[in-house]
Amino acid sequence: MIEAAVPSPCVDICRLDPQGICVGCRRTMDEITEWPLASEARRREILRGLEQRAPAALTQDPALTARD
Repeated sequence: MIEAAVPSPCVDICRLDPQGICVGCRRTMDEITEWPLASEARRREILRGLEQRAPAALTQDPALTARD
């Protein structure tokens, strides 16, 4: 069985927070740089890390929690 390619988590909001995490996709600069050459297995590993990172990160970025 052929697995589908793992899509990039990039959402074109490319700005690093003070911890060096992209506020759009929640990847580190190292993960962003690594992505184009990463194996499908490594890409899935990066995505699993984002799932764990995102909830905590959202509460730390005022721009993402601001209400109108």
